[in-house]
Amino acid sequence: MGVRYRCNDCGNLTRFDVTETTTIRAFHHYSLGGELTIEEPEVLTHAVEQVTCRWCGHGRAIETLSDGAV
Repeated sequence: MGVRYRCNDCGNLTRFDVTETTTIRAFHHYSLGGELTIEEPEVLTHAVEQVTCRWCGHGRAIETLSDGAV
């Protein structure tokens, strides 16, 4: 299970706009016919830039919940 969020202003637990930045290194393998296969993806960095509540429209009261907490 991934990260869960809660908006402490309106109580929303289900609808958020999340802006993330991820940097990945991967092996790009092209066949002789030009078909691309991406192999061995490795996440180098990952950051959540912004979380906004879809119900009340802002991100000033977003809480990150631990696994299993609601």
